[in-house]
Amino acid sequence: MTDAPTSPTSTGRIVLLGATGYTGTLVAHELVARGARPVLAGRSQDRLDALAADLSASAPSAAPRHRAEPTGTPGAGRPTSDSPAPPPLETAVADVDDPRTVRALIESGDVLVSTVGPFVRHGGPAVEAAIDARAVYLDSTGEPAFIRRVFDELGPRAGRTGAALLTAFGHDWVPGNLAGALALQDEGADAARLEIGYFPTGGGVSGGTRASALETVLEPSYAWRDGHLRAERVAARVVAFDLGAGRRVRGITAGGTEPFTLPPLAPGLRDVEVALGVTSPAVRFAPVATAIATGALRVPGLGGALRRFARSRAGSSGGPDAAARAASRTHVLAVARSVSGDVLRRARLDGPDAYDLTAHFLAWGAAHAALGDARGTGALGPVQAFGVDALLATAREASITVTIAR
Repeated sequence: MTDAPTSPTSTGRIVLLGATGYTGTLVAHELVARGARPVLAGRSQDRLDALAADLSASAPSAAPRHRAEPTGTPGAGRPTSDSPAPPPLETAVADVDDPRTVRALIESGDVLVSTVGPFVRHGGPAVEAAIDARAVYLDSTGEPAFIRRVFDELGPRAGRTGAALLTAFGHDWVPGNLAGALALQDEGADAARLEIGYFPTGGGVSGGTRASALETVLEPSYAWRDGHLRAERVAARVVAFDLGAGRRVRGITAGGTEPFTLPPLAPGLRDVEVALGVTSPAVRFAPVATAIATGALRVPGLGGALRRFARSRAGSSGGPDAAARAASRTHVLAVARSVSGDVLRRARLDGPDAYDLTAHFLAWGAAHAALGDARGTGALGPVQAFGVDALLATAREASITVTIAR
């Protein structure tokens, strides 16, 4: 009898695929600020060289550390400034249209971070390569269809090879996992329903996010209802949340990682509602609009035309600059309720811009995975991989304010 696969062991090597894209560049800067030396991978050698030069110019002068400072310490894992400048970062040309080039990037025990989307179309080669290499994999997706594929199809394969898959490890959907876990703490035995809402304010949207959002509306989604994972389209429902001080906001339902990762924390949890805040009064029409759109996909000829239209609107056109991100905030609320609907516990996270948070969580997760701190194999949620305490500490490191109330 052979031993079951264990968690991937670390070589300390982090590979960042899509490094020259908008999100990838933010992640690269955050990794370097933490003292990591990622391999920068993308399609254009010229752009990779330019990014590597920019990172070298902006990096603190220090030799990389082999072990991060205790999690949650301000500046944890970041270098000191009394050492000579490090050499330029390693680069590698890879294109998801040629999966062999992606597979060639990584070896057993490496950490692969992918920011190449839309993930339903472009995400497969990276996660497949991580599974084959017995690596730790993280990505920046928020797309329900891709997330479900990772948990339902690819997770079991990763478990057999000993790889660890941490999909959607950015603003989508780490804060909701943390808020949900905090809302369930001490109340898990009595919790029957968990409502999680994401409410960003200000800022802007990157080209990659727009591309993913257009295609996400046309892809199948899901929800945890009546104790089971059920198929459900995006924006099937409109959910209201009370943010306090008399402010009520509404959001449309969407599939995150929470329906996969949070039910195991509370045996009696029957429903997990994940919603994205929408400020427009037209939000009440969203369920009808998505019902029409998904119905049109079944009409011969029309479905293909809709998908082609969505893809024609896609494109990587940059994203909010530093000033716009500085003016943006994100608010995540989780409410645990009893069978009768009474509120058992609320957890609220208020923090900086969603893109900055994505870079923070991905860089933190990759750095700690490279140290061998990620627990388990297969498809994992943030809590399963790192634990609530570590996630809470890194959230506070990212200037997220955490409020828990009954």
